Amino acid sequence: MPRVPVLLSTSSVFPERTAAAFQLAATLGYDGVEVMVWTDAVSQDAGALAGLAKHYGVPVLSVHAPCLLVTQRVWSADPWERLRRSGQLAEALGAPTVVVHPPFTWQRDYARNFAEGLDEVTGQFGGISFPVENMYPVRMAGRQFVPYAPGWDPTTTGYPSYTLDLSHCAASHTDALELADRMGAGLTHVHLGDGTGEGRDEHLVPGRGTQPCAELLRSLAGRGFTGSVAVEVSTRRAKSRAVREADLRAALAFARQHLDPPAAATHAGPDPVRRGGREAEELDSGAPRRPPAFS
Repeated sequence: MPRVPVLLSTSSVFPERTAAAFQLAATLGYDGVEVMVWTDAVSQDAGALAGLAKHYGVPVLSVHAPCLLVTQRVWSADPWERLRRSGQLAEALGAPTVVVHPPFTWQRDYARNFAEGLDEVTGQFGGISFPVENMYPVRMAGRQFVPYAPGWDPTTTGYPSYTLDLSHCAASHTDALELADRMGAGLTHVHLGDGTGEGRDEHLVPGRGTQPCAELLRSLAGRGFTGSVAVEVSTRRAKSRAVREADLRAALAFARQHLDPPAAATHAGPDPVRRGGREAEELDSGAPRRPPAFS
C-alpha cells in the first residue's frame, strides 16, 4: 500500500449505489473506500459493508457521517446520535476516520456546544479521528449566505483535526494551500476533487478545474501528513459505466502521480488527466440527475 492511501468515496459512483463503489474500487486498484452514509440501507449497515469489503478485498478506511440535507433523518433526527452511530460504524469496520460537517445554522442546540460535544464523541472512540470539513457559502440570485454555524471555515473556530475539500475551496474562493497551512498538523484527511471557482460545488476530476490539486498532494509529505486521500468527484452525468470508470481511473492516476513525484517524473509528456474544451463538455453532458449533495 502507498504511504498515503487513496480511497474511492461511494458518493463518486452516484447514481449507482454503495456496492458499486466497492466493485469499482477493486477493479481500478484503489487502496480503500470512504463510505458516505446516506439513504442507501447498505451504507448504514456494518455487516453488509464488511461483507463487501471482504468480497472485493477493499477495506473501508473512512466513514462520512450523515451530515447532508438529505440525510437529516438517517439513523436519528438527533445529530449527536448520528455522529455516535458513525463512530460505531467506523469502529466495527476498522476505519480510522469519520468525516464531519460543521452544523447548519438552524441546528442551534447542536451548534451551541459543537466543539465540546465533538471532543466528547471523539473520546468515546479511541483511535478514530473526527476531522471537520471546510464548506462554502451559498450564492443564489446575486446574494450570498452561509448555512453553517459558526461558519464554513472550521479553522476560524479551531478543531483537533480537519478534512480539506478542494472542490469546496473552489466554491468558497479559498486558496487550498493557505487553508492547509491554517489546518497545520490537524490536517487528517483530504477530499480530492476540482473546481473552477465559479461559486458552486462542482467536484470535477482533479486536473480538470483550476484548483492546486497537484501542488496540494505534492505538499503532503512535507506537512507530515499521515492520513488518507479520498477521491470525491461527480460522475452523475456520465453517459455510461465505461465513462464513469474512465473518470475514476483518471482521478486515481492523478492522485498517485502527485503523491509520488519521483515516480511521476518517469512519465514524460502532457498530463493525461487534464481535459478541456469540447471533450470536457461531452464528458459532462447527459441528462442531469439530482445527487444526494456532496460532502
